Amino acid sequence: MDVLPRFARSVLEFQCLADRCEDTCCVGLRVPVSEERLARLREGVAGTPDAQRVEALVVSQPEGPPAERAFIQMGAGGACPFLDTQKFCSLHRKYGERVLPDGCATFPRIVSKVGEQVEVAGSLACPEMARRLLLTPDALEQVPGPWEAVPRPEVARPFPGAPGDVYAAHAERIRATALGLLRQQGFPLVSRLGFLGQLAFQLDSVFRAEAPFAGTPEQVEQILEAWLPPFEAQDRLEAMHRDFSALEVPGGASAELLASMLKARRAVARGERFKPFTDGVLASLWGSEEAEGSSDAAWREATARWAWLEATHGARLEQYFLNYTVNQWLRAPFTEAPNLLAYVFRLAVRVAMMRMTLAGHPAVAALRAQAPGLSAEESQAALDRVAVECFYLVSRHVEQAPDILSLVWNMAGAGGGETLGKLILFSKF
Repeated sequence: MDVLPRFARSVLEFQCLADRCEDTCCVGLRVPVSEERLARLREGVAGTPDAQRVEALVVSQPEGPPAERAFIQMGAGGACPFLDTQKFCSLHRKYGERVLPDGCATFPRIVSKVGEQVEVAGSLACPEMARRLLLTPDALEQVPGPWEAVPRPEVARPFPGAPGDVYAAHAERIRATALGLLRQQGFPLVSRLGFLGQLAFQLDSVFRAEAPFAGTPEQVEQILEAWLPPFEAQDRLEAMHRDFSALEVPGGASAELLASMLKARRAVARGERFKPFTDGVLASLWGSEEAEGSSDAAWREATARWAWLEATHGARLEQYFLNYTVNQWLRAPFTEAPNLLAYVFRLAVRVAMMRMTLAGHPAVAALRAQAPGLSAEESQAALDRVAVECFYLVSRHVEQAPDILSLVWNMAGAGGGETLGKLILFSKF
């Protein structure tokens, strides 16, 4: 192939820690097996003692789509039944990568396709990938890399969208504008999310209006040429920033909703680390693991801690959340959402959840109390450890859960002014 794949820099450098990792990928995740991979798995273990285990533990779904023709039946604790005592995959160890389902072979890398360009991003659901993506300043710089570093390029996911849809046809250009807004580091994160919301509101007003857009390709080009460049103009960004900064919004209701999401996932999520994490955050902010106290008081406490974090570790927080938001745009195509504003709304909810869990982590409260006796390097190292835990646990157990995704899409609504208003509420959390 003539065009080299593009990698987020830290993804290209990633190496699995295996048994040295504080967690394992093979717990708490839903692993589909495609029709092709099911056949290869059966062929690979044929005539061995594992053949019977595969038939018993890989549950067929004959009526499912080809990409989900079977699922691995996870154990009672949510662990993959093929995981050995050293946290290695026994199938991979015995039969090689060729027998693995696509998700197992690629995780925590995410392979996608924008036009003809193959891209490889990373999932923060892996703690080591989270470390690399959050703690390295240039982690999300896209760089060319060798084809042999792309896990299963044949399963690269193209940007979804109907043929001829404006967003699908101009995905890379629109995404580039969005990434440019996120990288406007002269503005706080809340304003940058607001910029994205305004961009999405404006584009949706034409390309996701009630009546299908009926313009010609030339008219599409004219609209994009007229609307995208002004979002790079500093005077316009300054004006929008002043408007967002002047808004006063209550945060108690948002805190209560975010807490309800954590509790819902705590009830069903597998893995030994998520429940203690959730219990600690809720008890630290609400005084109760069931968040039975005042949500307004919890929000005020989270806000006070956040102000301390910004005052003492502002540049590091900026790096965490810039890398996190940029990574979301690289790993998840915006065309998967019903409209661009819904996609940005989901991002705002995710950022709010990360802010709440980071500020609400009991270790942050302890760090704040111990701050006078710690050096700047010790304090940052401690915060880095907390951030990695928050981002990877929420990414693994909350963000991609079908019930949470459904809830967030429903909350977003049909778009327009109502969705933009909700987006601003969560952006300012």
